[in-house]
Parts: sequence; structure tokens; C-alpha cells
Amino acid sequence: MKHYASTCLAVLALLFAISISTGAQEQGPKSAPSVPAARPQDVDTLDHIMAAVYDVISGPAGPRDWDRFRSLFYSGARLIATWRDDKGNIQCKDMSPDDYAKMGAAYFEKNAFFENALANRVELWDRMAHVWSTYESRHAKGEKPFARGINSFQLFFDGARWWVLTIYWEDESASTPLPEKYLTSVK
Repeated sequence: MKHYASTCLAVLALLFAISISTGAQEQGPKSAPSVPAARPQDVDTLDHIMAAVYDVISGPAGPRDWDRFRSLFYSGARLIATWRDDKGNIQCKDMSPDDYAKMGAAYFEKNAFFENALANRVELWDRMAHVWSTYESRHAKGEKPFARGINSFQLFFDGARWWVLTIYWEDESASTPLPEKYLTSVK
């Protein structure tokens, strides 16, 4: 009886593995048809896609290139903001790239916003990348930052280009200053 149960489990595991690999081959990359084509120079390297994310949201008051923004994200990608409210409770807002574009459009239309990476700590293996990107936000180039924090990027290389899967961030605060190790880049 034990041998029969072990054989059944092995067959089920094999069928599951075959169905996953067959499904992945049939479906190909899940970039949605609504995702605009990316600029090749934005997605050819990890450094370029990171720079493109910061570049597309930064600028003087006015519209942003939301098609360029969307082109950087894999289908189903998420942007997640976290913060502490006035009572110290930790809050989280989860958005799609479209949600972020809708929310950001009204703000950026009236407000200049410049964000850049102060330091990036990169961990890379095969087609997976995780980047702890310490950022500074300004209302004008050259002025003192009004905010700093960490963007945690998860990225995927599909063999042809890089895709952003997740950006999860939190601003620095008096109770949670940036650790020294995140103020210098490491690759």
C-alpha cells in the first residue's frame, strides 16, 4: 500500500511539473497587450531600467510619460507604499502601475518632483534581481531633499529585457532613520 501511495504522489508531482512547464511555454511572457512597447535603452540593463523608473516620474510640474512608465512593468506588477500614521500605526497602500499613474497624474500636474537614487544595493542571480534603492526626493533640482527612503525593487529578466515586478517603499522618519549601510552602493 505504501508503494502504491508513493507511486501515485510521484506521478501527480510529475504531471503537475509537466503542466506548469507546458503552460509556461504555451503562454510565453505575460506582458499584457495593453503594455506599451518599451524604449530598448530603458530595459536592456538593470541599471537602465532603474534609471528609467526614476527619470519617468521626475520633472517639473506637468504631465509625465505614463506610457513609458507602464512599459517598464510586467503584467500584474505592484507598487506598494508603507508609512506610519499620526498614531504610529503602520499603513500600506497596494497599487497597479495604472493606479499609480492615475493617482500621480493630478499631483505631478501641479507639483515639480525629482527623485533619484542615492545608492543601490543589488543582489542578482540568474534572471532575478533585488535592488535596495535609497532615494532622495526634491521639489527642485539642487535643493535640499524633502524626503528620503528606500525603494525595494524586484525585477525579472526574460532573456530579452528587464521588467519591474514590484516596487515597495517607505520614507525615512525620525524614528526610522536610514541605516548607514544603505547610503552606499553595492553591486
